[in-house]
Amino acid sequence: MARSTPLTHVRNIGIMAHIDAGKTTCSERILFYSGKNYKMGEVHDGAATMDYMVQEQERGITITSAATVVSWRDHQISLIDTPGHVDFTAEVERSLRVLDGAVALFCAVGGVQPQSEQVWRQSEKYEVPKLCFINKMDRVGANYFEVIDEIRSELGGNPVPMVYPVGQGDEFEGVIDLLNMRRCIFDEASKGVKISYAEIPADILEECQKWRKNIVEKAAEQDDALMEKYFADGDLPMDDILAGLRKGTVSRAIVPVYCGTAFKNKGVQLLLDAVCDFLPSPLDVGAVHANDDETKVRLPDDKEPFSALAFKVMSDKHMGRIIFIRIYSGTLRIGDTLKNSSQDLDVRVGRLLRMHANRQEAIEEANAGEIVAVVGLGKTRTGDTLCDRAHPIILENIEFPAPVISIAIRPGTRNDNDKLGVSLHTLAEEDPTFFVKYDRETGETVISGMGELHLEIIVDRLRREFNVACEVGRPEVAFRETITQAVDGEYKHVKQSGGRGQYAHVCLKLIPQPAGTGFSFVNEVKGGTIPTEYIPAVEKGVIKALESGPYAGYPVVDVQVIVNDGSYHEVDSNEFAFIEAARVCFRQAFMKGAPELLEPVMAVEVTVPEDYMGAATGSLCQRRGRVEGMEDKGGAKLVNGTVPLGEMFGYSNTIRTLTQGRGSFVMTFERYEAVPYELTETIIEKRRKENKIRG
Repeated sequence: MARSTPLTHVRNIGIMAHIDAGKTTCSERILFYSGKNYKMGEVHDGAATMDYMVQEQERGITITSAATVVSWRDHQISLIDTPGHVDFTAEVERSLRVLDGAVALFCAVGGVQPQSEQVWRQSEKYEVPKLCFINKMDRVGANYFEVIDEIRSELGGNPVPMVYPVGQGDEFEGVIDLLNMRRCIFDEASKGVKISYAEIPADILEECQKWRKNIVEKAAEQDDALMEKYFADGDLPMDDILAGLRKGTVSRAIVPVYCGTAFKNKGVQLLLDAVCDFLPSPLDVGAVHANDDETKVRLPDDKEPFSALAFKVMSDKHMGRIIFIRIYSGTLRIGDTLKNSSQDLDVRVGRLLRMHANRQEAIEEANAGEIVAVVGLGKTRTGDTLCDRAHPIILENIEFPAPVISIAIRPGTRNDNDKLGVSLHTLAEEDPTFFVKYDRETGETVISGMGELHLEIIVDRLRREFNVACEVGRPEVAFRETITQAVDGEYKHVKQSGGRGQYAHVCLKLIPQPAGTGFSFVNEVKGGTIPTEYIPAVEKGVIKALESGPYAGYPVVDVQVIVNDGSYHEVDSNEFAFIEAARVCFRQAFMKGAPELLEPVMAVEVTVPEDYMGAATGSLCQRRGRVEGMEDKGGAKLVNGTVPLGEMFGYSNTIRTLTQGRGSFVMTFERYEAVPYELTETIIEKRRKENKIRG
């Protein structure tokens, strides 16, 4: 079956912005004006099509990226509405990895906000061409040209204003289309569907002429032939202007800027026109390369061997696992068997779907350049490459930030235990920034994510979608114990209760080792005072004692144990007796070796704007941290230091509060360090109480 839309008329775009800039409202207008929806859904009413999750409707925020397909001017536009909250940045990351273009939304009052910077950086990482739409021009304090200046100064973009606002704030009436030099009047009765045109008001005509000249100059700068033509004639025909602007946008040399108010239905159609005119088609993006071999490529062509990237996994209670894929080459049909080259598996296409938020439209075939959903791809995960079995290729994976916060979770009842495990596994498959692990030391299931809100939503989904009763709390820090002085110990295990008894006598020497060395066991017994066959039992007894140290019940590390003497009984000695003797001997000797408690210390890297560097360093010092260096990176300041893990819980909220949401951090395990003496007794007392409750 031939494709219905030529590849030159295919657009894969996303809408990205800071939280509450109006992404979803803008998406709803796009759906309405393109004829996809017959009425507009509003975020504040919980009726927005793209915010289909219960949690999104209740909170009025976007949590998961939603995809749909619309038609405008004979173009097929795949649209992904992404979240603005930093906790859900993975949704933006995976969307930008497969999109060809993006619309960056800005609030006309707030301008370039913290998450605007983050999503802009993400789009630059994947070299995604962009348009800008300055929204909420009807709000008091709106300033179109001030936001344009911020895009230039704070984001390093090269903005080209394509419209001129008629009024701002309460007086905002509409826009001047600078390309065609006409005033656009959006009919309120038809919710902006009908647009009429009028002459430009005399008081702003000269200003508009100046900005139109700027557009022509920017177009001419993109091509030497256009530049010569412009110098010769002083102007360019419309086709040349559009060609120059398109070339500059696709190469990311310029960023066309539009404005309006999505909520009041003004300006969105001009943005849709710009998507068709300036953002790239899959042909403009060109071939994709294999991750491990630059010479292996796939062209955006239906006749090429099939290749696609799985970028999102969604669980559906009726269909099971739905995999969102971006097709880079070839054609996909129901029943095809593909190769998951990332996992070296063969998978079969059960159903093909075109998604409209959480609604599905069954299709028979999908072609190069399209974004579709597939049912029946086995164990396919986010970031996996799917390809023709005869022509394998592995595309570049998607990199996600590491989780920064963890909480302990447990089932509310025994009946929920199995359900909790299955549900957490399902959620972890959907969300690559959500991790689950079982901590054997503390007996807790620990879940990790990008922030408090992220984990709050996860827990809410467990309770409502999966019907799992669960309780949450702070996870325990995995402390360790060690000694600081060498010490000798001796113990005789004698048990006589009629008949055959138990006898074992061991002498041990405990020596502290450098941090990170771990445990070592040395046999220095001479003269057969302990028979060779019992030496392994002595080591077993010591290892058993290491598992739960005598100081506070935490594992013992960085100790060398030497067995150097002892005795045995020909009848009463046995393996069990020597295990017990070694265990008790170690515990008694350990407490004489000036024991100390060790805590995990994390290497922390905090990224903040320069104005907040003092707040960042202060926050680390308040948490018993040490600042070890500062450096500049990408217009921001990086503060490097080490902080005990126990002090880092809740830090994601702290750093965002201190920096007005513009700061972020990552941390990795560095080493174990001694807990300050004044805190040791508190930790030990807490541990004893917990053990008493558990026991």
